[in-house]
Amino acid sequence: MANTKQATKRIGVNENARLRNQAVKSDMRSAIKSVETAIHEKNADAAKEALTDAVSKIDKAVQKNIIHKNNGDRKKSSLMTQINQIAK
Repeated sequence: MANTKQATKRIGVNENARLRNQAVKSDMRSAIKSVETAIHEKNADAAKEALTDAVSKIDKAVQKNIIHKNNGDRKKSSLMTQINQIAK
């Protein structure tokens, strides 16, 4: 338990940031899931449409330091590789 007013405030600030980060991360994961679903159904057009949304959400998470830049790049590369494989 916090002993000072400052520590109490930090607990609140950290909780708000955690909730904000959690929402962005969840949004990103949902967008990735929609791309993976389209890939699983072998629907290249739907996958490409969903990819633009997913890339945007991944970039937003990277900008906000919720995930590391390399992690974001790896996620985008993986999705694009999978789409290119089903587009053949």
